[in-house]
Amino acid sequence: MTTVLSEKGQITLPESMGEQLHLVAGEDFEISVEDEDTISLRRVSQPANRGLVDLLLACPAQFQIAVRETDDPKPLQL
Repeated sequence: MTTVLSEKGQITLPESMGEQLHLVAGEDFEISVEDEDTISLRRVSQPANRGLVDLLLACPAQFQIAVRETDDPKPLQL
């Protein structure tokens, strides 16, 4: 399979690969350069407090969740 690097430096995984690996939007991945021609992409396991985050998101009161250290620094507004 092949894919194309966008002008923004993004790569889209083929839909069939996402289905095969049961990927979900918002999952975290670790990316590293192995050598001059090899990039490694590894799914990072769910954080231990994931259930707590889901519980807090279900809370009827409004609150803000602090920004995580990711490539997309947009805070989650509820």
